[in-house]
Amino acid sequence: LLAIALCALFTFGNIVMGGRRGRAMIPGFFGIFLLATLAYILGNSQAAKAINLGYAFWALAIGLLISNTVGTPKWLRPAVRTEYYIKTGLVILGAEILFSRIVEFGPYGLAIAWGVTPIVVIFMYLFGTRILKMQQKTLVMIIATSTSVCGVSAAIAAAAACRAKKDELTLAVGMTLIFTVIMMIVMPLFVQAVNMNELVGGAWLGGTIDATGAVVAAGEALGDVAGKTAALVKMIQNMLIGAIAFGIAIFWVTSVEKKPGTPTPTLNELWVRFPKFVLGFVAASLLVSFVFVPLMGLENVQGLLKQTKNYRGWLFCIAFLSIGLESNFRVLAQQMRGGKPMILYIVGQSFNLLLTLIVVWLMLSGNFFPVPEL
Repeated sequence: LLAIALCALFTFGNIVMGGRRGRAMIPGFFGIFLLATLAYILGNSQAAKAINLGYAFWALAIGLLISNTVGTPKWLRPAVRTEYYIKTGLVILGAEILFSRIVEFGPYGLAIAWGVTPIVVIFMYLFGTRILKMQQKTLVMIIATSTSVCGVSAAIAAAAACRAKKDELTLAVGMTLIFTVIMMIVMPLFVQAVNMNELVGGAWLGGTIDATGAVVAAGEALGDVAGKTAALVKMIQNMLIGAIAFGIAIFWVTSVEKKPGTPTPTLNELWVRFPKFVLGFVAASLLVSFVFVPLMGLENVQGLLKQTKNYRGWLFCIAFLSIGLESNFRVLAQQMRGGKPMILYIVGQSFNLLLTLIVVWLMLSGNFFPVPEL
Protein backbone atom coordinates (compact mmCIF):
# COMPACT_ATOMS: atom_id res chain seq x y z
CA LEU A 1 0.00 0.00 0.00
CA LEU A 2 2.83 2.39 0.85
CA ALA A 3 4.53 1.65 -2.47
CA ILE A 4 1.30 2.35 -4.37
CA ALA A 5 0.66 5.58 -2.46
CA LEU A 6 4.21 6.88 -2.96
CA CYS A 7 4.22 5.87 -6.62
CA ALA A 8 0.95 7.73 -7.21
CA LEU A 9 2.24 10.79 -5.33
CA PHE A 10 5.53 11.05 -7.19
CA THR A 11 4.04 10.19 -10.58
CA PHE A 12 1.40 12.90 -10.16
CA GLY A 13 4.01 15.39 -8.99
CA ASN A 14 6.23 14.50 -11.93
CA ILE A 15 3.39 15.19 -14.38
CA VAL A 16 2.44 18.48 -12.69
CA MET A 17 6.05 19.71 -12.82
CA GLY A 18 6.23 18.88 -16.52
CA GLY A 19 8.92 16.27 -16.04
CA ARG A 20 9.39 12.93 -17.71
CA ARG A 21 6.39 10.93 -18.81
CA GLY A 22 4.54 9.81 -15.72
CA ARG A 23 3.73 6.30 -16.91
CA ALA A 24 7.39 5.54 -17.66
CA MET A 25 8.19 6.14 -14.00
CA ILE A 26 5.70 3.61 -12.59
CA PRO A 27 7.44 0.23 -13.23
CA GLY A 28 10.81 1.69 -12.30
CA PHE A 29 9.47 3.06 -9.01
CA PHE A 30 8.13 -0.33 -7.92
CA GLY A 31 11.51 -1.86 -8.78
CA ILE A 32 13.33 0.74 -6.70
CA PHE A 33 10.87 0.31 -3.83
CA LEU A 34 11.53 -3.44 -3.85
CA LEU A 35 15.29 -2.81 -3.59
CA ALA A 36 14.66 -0.25 -0.84
CA THR A 37 12.68 -2.88 1.07
CA LEU A 38 15.70 -5.18 0.87
CA ALA A 39 17.89 -2.37 2.24
CA TYR A 40 15.44 -1.84 5.11
CA ILE A 41 15.45 -5.56 5.95
CA LEU A 42 19.25 -5.64 6.00
CA GLY A 43 19.42 -2.43 8.04
CA ASN A 44 17.02 -3.83 10.66
CA SER A 45 18.94 -7.07 11.15
CA GLN A 46 20.48 -7.58 14.59
CA ALA A 47 24.02 -7.67 13.17
CA ALA A 48 23.53 -4.37 11.32
CA LYS A 49 21.90 -2.70 14.33
CA ALA A 50 24.82 -3.72 16.54
CA ILE A 51 27.19 -1.54 14.50
CA ASN A 52 24.56 1.02 13.42
CA LEU A 53 24.68 0.17 9.71
CA GLY A 54 21.16 1.31 8.92
CA TYR A 55 19.14 1.43 5.73
CA ALA A 56 21.17 4.35 4.33
CA PHE A 57 24.33 2.26 4.14
CA TRP A 58 22.61 -0.76 2.60
CA ALA A 59 20.61 1.29 0.09
CA LEU A 60 23.76 3.03 -1.09
CA ALA A 61 25.66 -0.27 -1.22
CA ILE A 62 22.94 -2.05 -3.22
CA GLY A 63 22.71 0.84 -5.69
CA LEU A 64 26.48 0.98 -6.16
CA LEU A 65 26.67 -2.79 -6.61
CA ILE A 66 24.06 -2.78 -9.37
CA SER A 67 25.37 0.29 -11.22
CA ASN A 68 28.98 -0.91 -11.16
CA THR A 69 28.34 -4.54 -12.17
CA VAL A 70 25.35 -5.19 -14.45
CA GLY A 71 24.51 -1.51 -14.81
CA THR A 72 21.26 0.28 -13.98
CA PRO A 73 18.49 -1.26 -16.14
CA LYS A 74 16.83 1.09 -18.64
CA TRP A 75 13.34 0.41 -17.27
CA LEU A 76 14.54 1.48 -13.81
CA ARG A 77 16.14 4.77 -14.88
CA PRO A 78 12.96 6.93 -15.20
CA ALA A 79 12.37 6.38 -11.47
CA VAL A 80 15.93 7.24 -10.43
CA ARG A 81 15.02 10.75 -9.29
CA THR A 82 17.44 11.38 -6.43
CA GLU A 83 16.74 15.08 -5.80
CA TYR A 84 12.97 14.57 -6.06
CA TYR A 85 12.96 12.02 -3.22
CA ILE A 86 15.57 13.87 -1.16
CA LYS A 87 13.83 17.23 -1.18
CA THR A 88 10.47 15.67 -0.29
CA GLY A 89 12.12 13.86 2.61
CA LEU A 90 13.79 17.04 3.84
CA VAL A 91 10.46 18.89 3.91
CA ILE A 92 9.06 16.09 6.09
CA LEU A 93 12.17 16.37 8.29
CA GLY A 94 11.27 20.02 8.85
CA ALA A 95 7.95 18.96 10.38
CA GLU A 96 9.82 16.86 12.94
CA ILE A 97 11.86 19.82 14.21
CA LEU A 98 9.86 21.62 16.89
CA PHE A 99 10.78 25.09 18.10
CA SER A 100 9.97 23.98 21.64
CA ARG A 101 13.30 22.12 21.53
CA ILE A 102 15.12 25.45 21.63
CA VAL A 103 13.18 26.56 24.71
CA GLU A 104 13.83 23.24 26.44
CA PHE A 105 17.62 23.67 26.39
CA GLY A 106 17.70 27.45 26.01
CA PRO A 107 20.90 29.37 25.28
CA TYR A 108 23.04 26.33 26.13
CA GLY A 109 21.85 24.40 23.11
CA LEU A 110 22.02 27.44 20.86
CA ALA A 111 25.63 28.17 21.81
CA ILE A 112 26.70 24.56 21.31
CA ALA A 113 24.71 23.75 18.16
CA TRP A 114 24.55 27.11 16.38
CA GLY A 115 27.75 28.73 17.62
CA VAL A 116 30.17 26.03 16.51
CA THR A 117 28.59 24.90 13.24
CA PRO A 118 29.14 27.99 11.03
CA ILE A 119 32.74 28.28 12.24
CA VAL A 120 33.48 24.67 11.29
CA VAL A 121 31.84 25.05 7.86
CA ILE A 122 33.93 28.14 7.07
CA PHE A 123 37.13 26.58 8.44
CA MET A 124 36.72 23.41 6.39
CA TYR A 125 35.84 25.27 3.20
CA LEU A 126 38.89 27.53 3.50
CA PHE A 127 41.13 24.60 4.47
CA GLY A 128 39.93 22.53 1.52
CA THR A 129 40.13 25.25 -1.12
CA ARG A 130 43.18 27.22 0.06
CA ILE A 131 45.38 24.78 1.97
CA LEU A 132 44.58 21.50 0.19
CA LYS A 133 43.83 23.45 -3.02
CA MET A 134 40.96 21.13 -3.97
CA GLN A 135 39.46 22.16 -7.31
CA GLN A 136 36.05 20.59 -6.64
CA LYS A 137 34.59 23.32 -4.46
CA THR A 138 31.19 21.65 -4.43
CA LEU A 139 32.74 18.50 -2.93
CA VAL A 140 34.54 20.60 -0.30
CA MET A 141 31.29 22.29 0.69
CA ILE A 142 29.35 19.03 0.93
CA ILE A 143 32.00 17.43 3.15
CA ALA A 144 32.21 20.57 5.31
CA THR A 145 28.44 20.74 5.76
CA SER A 146 27.96 17.04 6.46
CA THR A 147 30.76 17.13 9.05
CA SER A 148 29.57 20.21 10.90
CA VAL A 149 25.78 19.98 10.78
CA CYS A 150 24.11 16.57 10.75
CA GLY A 151 25.70 14.21 8.28
CA VAL A 152 23.70 12.82 5.39
CA SER A 153 20.72 15.21 5.56
CA ALA A 154 23.02 18.24 5.57
CA ALA A 155 25.12 16.79 2.74
CA ILE A 156 21.98 16.36 0.66
CA ALA A 157 20.79 19.91 1.35
CA ALA A 158 24.24 21.38 0.58
CA ALA A 159 24.49 19.38 -2.65
CA ALA A 160 21.15 20.77 -3.81
CA ALA A 161 22.16 24.32 -2.88
CA CYS A 162 25.47 24.30 -4.80
CA ARG A 163 24.35 21.89 -7.54
CA ALA A 164 26.96 19.27 -6.81
CA LYS A 165 27.43 16.16 -8.92
CA LYS A 166 25.85 12.88 -7.81
CA ASP A 167 29.28 11.26 -7.48
CA GLU A 168 30.45 14.01 -5.13
CA LEU A 169 27.41 13.48 -2.94
CA THR A 170 28.00 9.72 -2.96
CA LEU A 171 31.61 10.18 -1.81
CA ALA A 172 30.64 12.58 0.99
CA VAL A 173 27.77 10.37 2.17
CA GLY A 174 29.99 7.27 2.12
CA MET A 175 32.68 8.89 4.27
CA THR A 176 30.07 10.29 6.64
CA LEU A 177 28.42 6.90 7.18
CA ILE A 178 31.73 5.14 7.82
CA PHE A 179 33.03 7.70 10.32
CA THR A 180 29.64 7.94 12.04
CA VAL A 181 29.86 4.25 12.93
CA ILE A 182 33.43 4.68 14.22
CA MET A 183 32.60 7.77 16.30
CA MET A 184 29.44 6.21 17.72
CA ILE A 185 31.54 3.39 19.18
CA VAL A 186 34.74 5.23 20.14
CA MET A 187 33.42 8.50 21.60
CA PRO A 188 31.32 7.02 24.46
CA LEU A 189 34.32 4.89 25.44
CA PHE A 190 36.51 8.01 25.51
CA VAL A 191 33.96 9.95 27.59
CA GLN A 192 33.87 7.13 30.14
CA ALA A 193 37.67 6.73 30.12
CA VAL A 194 38.28 10.39 31.06
CA ASN A 195 35.39 10.36 33.56
CA MET A 196 33.51 13.17 31.79
CA ASN A 197 30.12 13.91 33.37
CA GLU A 198 26.98 12.82 31.52
CA LEU A 199 25.71 16.30 30.69
CA VAL A 200 28.97 17.46 29.11
CA GLY A 201 29.58 14.11 27.41
CA GLY A 202 26.07 13.94 25.96
CA ALA A 203 26.23 17.49 24.59
CA TRP A 204 29.64 16.76 23.03
CA LEU A 205 28.30 13.65 21.31
CA GLY A 206 25.22 15.52 20.11
CA GLY A 207 27.28 18.29 18.56
CA THR A 208 29.79 16.07 16.75
CA ILE A 209 28.37 12.66 15.76
CA ASP A 210 26.68 13.14 12.41
CA ALA A 211 23.55 10.96 12.36
CA THR A 212 20.66 11.54 14.78
CA GLY A 213 20.13 7.81 15.36
CA ALA A 214 23.81 7.28 16.12
CA VAL A 215 23.76 10.29 18.48
CA VAL A 216 20.88 8.83 20.49
CA ALA A 217 22.48 5.37 20.65
CA ALA A 218 25.86 6.77 21.73
CA GLY A 219 24.29 9.11 24.29
CA GLU A 220 22.14 6.42 25.87
CA ALA A 221 25.24 4.25 26.24
CA LEU A 222 26.40 6.83 28.80
CA GLY A 223 23.06 7.19 30.60
CA ASP A 224 19.63 8.82 30.45
CA VAL A 225 20.88 12.38 30.98
CA ALA A 226 23.53 12.01 28.28
CA GLY A 227 21.01 10.48 25.89
CA LYS A 228 18.50 13.29 26.32
CA THR A 229 21.18 16.00 26.13
CA ALA A 230 22.72 14.50 22.99
CA ALA A 231 19.33 14.27 21.27
CA LEU A 232 18.42 17.87 22.18
CA VAL A 233 21.69 19.29 20.86
CA LYS A 234 21.37 17.33 17.62
CA MET A 235 17.76 18.40 17.08
CA ILE A 236 18.67 22.06 17.60
CA GLN A 237 21.60 21.59 15.21
CA ASN A 238 19.27 20.04 12.63
CA MET A 239 17.33 23.31 12.52
CA LEU A 240 20.31 24.88 10.78
CA ILE A 241 19.85 22.77 7.63
CA GLY A 242 17.57 25.31 5.96
CA ALA A 243 19.68 28.34 6.92
CA ILE A 244 22.91 26.65 5.83
CA ALA A 245 21.43 25.61 2.47
CA PHE A 246 20.18 29.16 1.90
CA GLY A 247 23.58 30.63 2.80
CA ILE A 248 25.40 28.22 0.49
CA ALA A 249 23.09 29.05 -2.43
CA ILE A 250 23.66 32.79 -1.99
CA PHE A 251 27.43 32.34 -1.60
CA TRP A 252 27.64 30.14 -4.69
CA VAL A 253 25.73 32.53 -6.92
CA THR A 254 27.39 35.74 -5.71
CA SER A 255 30.95 34.48 -5.22
CA VAL A 256 31.94 31.01 -6.41
CA GLU A 257 30.18 31.06 -9.79
CA LYS A 258 30.45 34.80 -10.39
CA LYS A 259 33.07 35.62 -13.02
CA PRO A 260 35.24 38.77 -12.83
CA GLY A 261 33.64 41.74 -14.56
CA THR A 262 30.14 40.27 -14.57
CA PRO A 263 27.32 42.16 -12.82
CA THR A 264 26.04 41.14 -9.42
CA PRO A 265 23.21 38.60 -9.76
CA THR A 266 19.72 40.10 -9.55
CA LEU A 267 17.12 39.08 -6.98
CA ASN A 268 15.34 37.13 -9.71
CA GLU A 269 18.51 35.14 -10.45
CA LEU A 270 18.97 34.44 -6.74
CA TRP A 271 15.36 33.26 -6.52
CA VAL A 272 15.79 30.92 -9.48
CA ARG A 273 18.86 29.39 -7.83
CA PHE A 274 17.40 29.34 -4.32
CA PRO A 275 16.66 25.74 -3.17
CA LYS A 276 12.87 25.93 -2.85
CA PHE A 277 12.66 22.91 -0.58
CA VAL A 278 14.10 25.11 2.18
CA LEU A 279 10.82 27.05 2.20
CA GLY A 280 8.92 23.79 2.63
CA PHE A 281 11.35 22.70 5.37
CA VAL A 282 10.84 25.93 7.36
CA ALA A 283 7.10 26.09 6.68
CA ALA A 284 6.59 22.51 7.90
CA SER A 285 8.50 23.26 11.11
CA LEU A 286 6.54 26.47 11.76
CA LEU A 287 3.19 24.83 10.96
CA VAL A 288 3.71 21.90 13.31
CA SER A 289 5.30 24.01 16.09
CA PHE A 290 2.78 26.85 16.17
CA VAL A 291 -0.43 25.36 14.74
CA PHE A 292 -0.58 21.60 15.27
CA VAL A 293 1.05 21.52 18.73
CA PRO A 294 -1.33 24.13 20.24
CA LEU A 295 -4.37 22.50 18.60
CA MET A 296 -3.57 18.81 19.15
CA GLY A 297 -1.18 18.83 22.10
CA LEU A 298 2.49 17.85 22.11
CA GLU A 299 1.92 14.14 22.83
CA ASN A 300 -0.52 13.68 19.95
CA VAL A 301 1.77 15.56 17.57
CA GLN A 302 4.75 13.43 18.62
CA GLY A 303 2.70 10.32 17.88
CA LEU A 304 1.89 11.70 14.43
CA LEU A 305 5.54 12.59 13.81
CA LYS A 306 6.55 8.98 14.47
CA GLN A 307 4.55 8.09 11.36
CA THR A 308 6.02 10.91 9.27
CA LYS A 309 9.49 9.83 10.38
CA ASN A 310 8.74 6.38 8.97
CA TYR A 311 7.69 7.88 5.62
CA ARG A 312 10.78 10.10 5.59
CA GLY A 313 12.91 7.04 6.20
CA TRP A 314 11.48 5.35 3.11
CA LEU A 315 12.06 8.46 0.99
CA PHE A 316 15.67 8.76 2.12
CA CYS A 317 16.19 5.03 1.57
CA ILE A 318 14.90 5.35 -2.00
CA ALA A 319 17.06 8.45 -2.46
CA PHE A 320 20.25 6.70 -1.28
CA LEU A 321 19.45 3.80 -3.56
CA SER A 322 19.08 6.26 -6.45
CA ILE A 323 22.41 7.88 -5.58
CA GLY A 324 24.08 4.49 -5.78
CA LEU A 325 22.37 3.65 -9.08
CA GLU A 326 23.72 6.89 -10.59
CA SER A 327 27.29 6.58 -9.27
CA ASN A 328 30.41 5.08 -10.80
CA PHE A 329 33.39 3.71 -8.87
CA ARG A 330 35.85 5.02 -11.46
CA VAL A 331 34.65 8.58 -10.95
CA LEU A 332 34.73 8.14 -7.17
CA ALA A 333 38.30 6.82 -7.36
CA GLN A 334 39.36 9.86 -9.39
CA GLN A 335 37.93 12.16 -6.72
CA MET A 336 39.87 10.34 -3.99
CA ARG A 337 43.24 10.68 -5.73
CA GLY A 338 45.78 12.15 -3.36
CA GLY A 339 43.48 11.42 -0.42
CA LYS A 340 42.48 15.08 -0.12
CA PRO A 341 38.78 14.46 0.64
CA MET A 342 39.80 12.12 3.46
CA ILE A 343 42.35 14.62 4.80
CA LEU A 344 39.70 17.34 4.68
CA TYR A 345 37.24 15.22 6.64
CA ILE A 346 39.74 14.11 9.29
CA VAL A 347 41.17 17.61 9.86
CA GLY A 348 37.71 19.20 9.83
CA GLN A 349 36.20 16.63 12.18
CA SER A 350 39.17 16.97 14.55
CA PHE A 351 38.64 20.74 14.63
CA ASN A 352 34.91 20.17 15.17
CA LEU A 353 35.55 17.78 18.07
CA LEU A 354 37.96 20.17 19.78
CA LEU A 355 35.92 23.35 19.31
CA THR A 356 32.65 21.67 20.35
CA LEU A 357 34.29 20.24 23.47
CA ILE A 358 35.58 23.68 24.46
CA VAL A 359 32.17 25.32 23.99
CA VAL A 360 30.38 22.47 25.78
CA TRP A 361 32.78 22.75 28.74
CA LEU A 362 32.33 26.52 28.91
CA MET A 363 28.53 26.24 28.85
CA LEU A 364 27.86 23.11 30.92
CA SER A 365 30.79 22.53 33.30
CA GLY A 366 29.26 24.80 35.95
CA ASN A 367 32.40 26.92 36.15
CA PHE A 368 30.93 29.83 34.19
CA PHE A 369 27.16 29.31 33.93
CA PRO A 370 24.53 27.53 36.07
CA VAL A 371 24.10 23.88 35.11
CA PRO A 372 20.69 23.42 33.41
CA GLU A 373 18.21 20.82 34.64
CA LEU A 374 16.83 18.41 32.06
